[in-house]
Amino acid sequence: MVIFMKIYNTLTKTVEEFVPHNSGEVTLYTCGPTVYHYAHIGNMRNYISEDILEKSLNYLGYNVKRCMNITDVGHLTSDSDSGDDKMLKGAQREHTTVLNIAKKYTEAFKEDCQKLNIKWPEIVVPATSCINDYIKMIEVLLKKGYAYISNGNVYFDISKLDDYYALTNHKEDEMVVGVREGVEADSNKKNQGDFVLWFTKSKFEDQELKWESPFGLGYPGWHIECSAISIKYLGEYLDIHCGGVDNIFPHHTNEIAQSEAYLGHNWCRYWFHTEHLNDKTGKMSKSKGDFLTVDTLVEKGYDPIIFRYMCLSSHYRKQLLFDFANLDNAKESYNKLLTKIRNIKDEGTIEDDIRIYQDQFKKALSNDLNTALALTTIYDVLKSNLSGKSKLYLIKEFDNVLSLNLLKEEKIDDKLLTYIHEKINERAQAKAQKDYQTADKIREELLKQNIVIKDTREGTTFEIQK
Repeated sequence: MVIFMKIYNTLTKTVEEFVPHNSGEVTLYTCGPTVYHYAHIGNMRNYISEDILEKSLNYLGYNVKRCMNITDVGHLTSDSDSGDDKMLKGAQREHTTVLNIAKKYTEAFKEDCQKLNIKWPEIVVPATSCINDYIKMIEVLLKKGYAYISNGNVYFDISKLDDYYALTNHKEDEMVVGVREGVEADSNKKNQGDFVLWFTKSKFEDQELKWESPFGLGYPGWHIECSAISIKYLGEYLDIHCGGVDNIFPHHTNEIAQSEAYLGHNWCRYWFHTEHLNDKTGKMSKSKGDFLTVDTLVEKGYDPIIFRYMCLSSHYRKQLLFDFANLDNAKESYNKLLTKIRNIKDEGTIEDDIRIYQDQFKKALSNDLNTALALTTIYDVLKSNLSGKSKLYLIKEFDNVLSLNLLKEEKIDDKLLTYIHEKINERAQAKAQKDYQTADKIREELLKQNIVIKDTREGTTFEIQK
């Protein structure tokens, strides 16, 4: 049975009931990474949100077909079709080829997804594999009069559209040169809002990757890639398009313009955007130089799942402040949750009352992905009078969506286990002799190794924190 979901639609600026074009399948497109460098954790927050969206749709009874592109050509450092090519810049930085850079950072991104329990989409498409599809799409746009050639480049003419800015709250005069940072004048354009569909040697003559086309030797613009890949693999009617809020303009705005001009009908009904992850200086960005990656968190001793937990504790449409104090708070909460779950005894039977909590969990997810409330449901289960078997059943079911490793068994090295028990015995002897100073030193020694000991009625127990 499908539980109807409500999601915020950037296109209408309202929370709407989600109704897919085809009742048998949801088509979902994700703007993938530009693989010129490691992804920072701000990027990864976006992919965590999209991962939860897909898993929630599946849990609520929808069948999801998801596609993601890998941008390995065409993305410039300025979204206004100016600046340096990001892939070329990465290759120059590491003194290698663009294709080597793309391969290296695609694998790095995939490893980051694995560390964060982000499901790899079933369809992943490198932009360089669809050159013929971009050419075909551009030829149709030229034929229909939506595009024009100027000084070797092919541009999309936004004046041909009734409402180019439908996805944003922008007005046309806000987009002129000098009003918005990053918009540079291009004398080849009829309108400064026009965007490039195909570059030729008239720009970036040292470009490494070029292809023959009816418009000249060159390469595609960034925006055309997502439209062509989505249409090719998910069809002419897309249900949900995902991305970060920084993609709304101009990238997603341009996707709508060229896709609907090409198809001749409405293309994507729902637009799903994740807010920024900020640090104290503002939005996280690679352009700042130093940036935090998943591996940075690992190097500092954090399990990446702590970061996932931190993200899920907030709403995807709220800006989230990252600092290590907040991450430490998430770590403490997560470890307490794990301890409570590990203390559950697997006994009794699975009771009918589990439906109350299943309904509560579904209600949270179906309400515009309220992951914080979904986490609260797990705490409600732990506080309930359900049997241990019922609690573990629900936690396993819920964690198929949240993917927080809530039931993952910790493997403790035999030597470490022996050492811990020896220290616990030493501490017990010290306390028996009223040598509390030594007992405290033993506790502190273990704590430095992330081993927390607790005195209970049944004796002293321990947990290894992440």
